Amino acid sequence: MRKIRKLFIIAALAVAAVILSWALLEKAYVAPIIMYHSVNPKQNPAINRLIVSPEAFELQMRFLKERKYNILPLSKLAELIKEKKMIPPRTIAITLDDGYKDNYTYAFPILKKYNIPATIFVIINEVGRQEGDRLSWDDIRKMQDSGLIVFGSHTMDPTPLIDIKSEEKQVKEIVDSKKALEEKMGRRADLFSYPEGMFNAKIRKMVIDAGYNVAVATNPGENYPNDDIFALKRLRISENSKNLFIFWFETNGYYTFFKEHKRKKHGKRT
Repeated sequence: MRKIRKLFIIAALAVAAVILSWALLEKAYVAPIIMYHSVNPKQNPAINRLIVSPEAFELQMRFLKERKYNILPLSKLAELIKEKKMIPPRTIAITLDDGYKDNYTYAFPILKKYNIPATIFVIINEVGRQEGDRLSWDDIRKMQDSGLIVFGSHTMDPTPLIDIKSEEKQVKEIVDSKKALEEKMGRRADLFSYPEGMFNAKIRKMVIDAGYNVAVATNPGENYPNDDIFALKRLRISENSKNLFIFWFETNGYYTFFKEHKRKKHGKRT
């Protein structure tokens, strides 16, 4: 009898451990929103962490398709998060910031090839600039017309909003960029990306008051909630992720948890 009781206690502890482990894993999971900037073969990714070669980008997109990832538009993923619905395994969203010309030249054909939706956040005053390194409005319309690409605001200028001292100017950057995008695109602009991923509570409220439905940051930190649709956490993808094991690890849903805890352990800012 005593032996049976001991076995029962061991079994109960084992079940409790499994339940606890599952609860911890569920809490640690963050549906990955991956972030790119430039997709370009002509620059050296080793000296610019914002550049990914078209070869690496295609390897990654093919990886997602072949392994049957549930690739959602950002707005759809945000909707699941907002409504606290069950997010299917391997769900992911793809974003690109700044509006580089190479997004049209190199990234867009690959996204079309694999029928992958993505969101591009453009800096309004840099669209079509003379240097020729940013998307034109014609490029943007063609990409939008494909049905795969949705465009969002990355403000009027690239200066981080938290570095702007005037609240009036902050509001203007947020509101005017939305209006400009809607006028040029002929549809609502509901998505917003904080320049350099940085924001505070006041700026977050300005974005909500301007009428956006979703906003993305980079990594607000371990203590910041994972389900705030006005500050969604993202993962920057670099050329190192051409190694598909690294890319898999970054897109498995637990990378944010490990990254935040590593930074906390070493006393680094998130």
